[in-house]
Amino acid sequence: MKNMNIEWIGNIPNNWEVKPIGTCFKERNEKVSDYDWKPLSVTKQGVVKQLENAAKSDAHDARKKVCKDDFVINSRSDRKQSCGISQYDGSVSLINIVLENRRLNPKFVNYLLKNYGFAEEFYRYGSGIVADLWSTNYQKMKKIMIPIPPKEQQEKIAEFLDSKVKKIDDVIEKTKETIEDYKKYKHLIITQTVTKGVNKNVKYKNTNINGIDKVPVHWNLIYLKYVTDFQEGPGIMGTDFKTEGVPLIRISGMKSNIVNLKGCNYLEPEKVEKKWKHFRLQEDDVVISASASMGIAAIVKKEAVNCIPYTGLIRFPKNNKIHHMFLKYFLISNAYMEQINMQKTGALIQHYGPTHISKVKIAMPPMHEQVEIANYLESKCEKIDFLIINNQKIIDDLEQYKNSLIYEYVTGKKEVI
Repeated sequence: MKNMNIEWIGNIPNNWEVKPIGTCFKERNEKVSDYDWKPLSVTKQGVVKQLENAAKSDAHDARKKVCKDDFVINSRSDRKQSCGISQYDGSVSLINIVLENRRLNPKFVNYLLKNYGFAEEFYRYGSGIVADLWSTNYQKMKKIMIPIPPKEQQEKIAEFLDSKVKKIDDVIEKTKETIEDYKKYKHLIITQTVTKGVNKNVKYKNTNINGIDKVPVHWNLIYLKYVTDFQEGPGIMGTDFKTEGVPLIRISGMKSNIVNLKGCNYLEPEKVEKKWKHFRLQEDDVVISASASMGIAAIVKKEAVNCIPYTGLIRFPKNNKIHHMFLKYFLISNAYMEQINMQKTGALIQHYGPTHISKVKIAMPPMHEQVEIANYLESKCEKIDFLIINNQKIIDDLEQYKNSLIYEYVTGKKEVI
């Protein structure tokens, strides 16, 4: 081994070389139309045919040409490891750097320039005002030094990693499927319990409501608007955002089932008092998302009291007609979602609001049963969430192991025998 005095590379085998990217690749900077060269997307999974949800431009001629076996990388730092060898001829947006491979094994290049070690070095060569706008251009990228093994070793490393990575990815995929099964099971338990209760030894009556097939005979079928109020967060402009003041809760602050201050903006207290004070959250209110992230509901705890919910969030104030935890579970059940899905509006991002909620019906048990249902679901969901978290940890550990494995072989720390 020899030390190259390059931090991201470290020691490499004696028969390996280190060269700048500019000597191994040539930038492909030809502008083309996506009418002639099919549009591609550059993702963390590599270069793929353009995704349906990708942002599309009307400037069809403002694209970069890509040929099969070119390496393409997104130049922005907030798209780390969005890169890969292209399997297709096509075109990509101008934010990407396209490299024509002159001398290296394409599969080896894919592992070398896609690993986390190179991603950090690529970021280090960038520049910008803030992290979100940080990017690296080709003139800087071409100076980055990369390790180059002999040609036959490149092929060996690529074949070895293909085999190893496939096995790891297979386990990751099966673990993801397990997580999805747990999520489906959790959702099924919630829907069954908020519509049928905990006690199975009761008589049921049929309904003609989407998402609610039958309910206990002593439960009332009633419009949701008669048991709870609801209001959508106010329309607040970005020009109202301040660096301190009253927190403005966003969807990112609802991911853990409890409303928190994660990712919030701030509003001027005097303006809140004048225009938005009647939107202030109170403890045990329920807050849901009514736009892209439907199916998320959270409870307001002390740290979020008096905060303001952003547009697209709907607040259900706590009251004595319906238990707040029972309401939360109803709002993420199929009994609610199927009724809402028939009313949602919007072409790309579907949205609903108080007008649509007014048409939703709920099966209302007596208060003591609402409490019983809420306690049962809290216990049941906690156990399922524990299994989901453990499986997610397995995925995270496997991804970390995979990254380390790739790095060690493409920089020669480990040898393919």
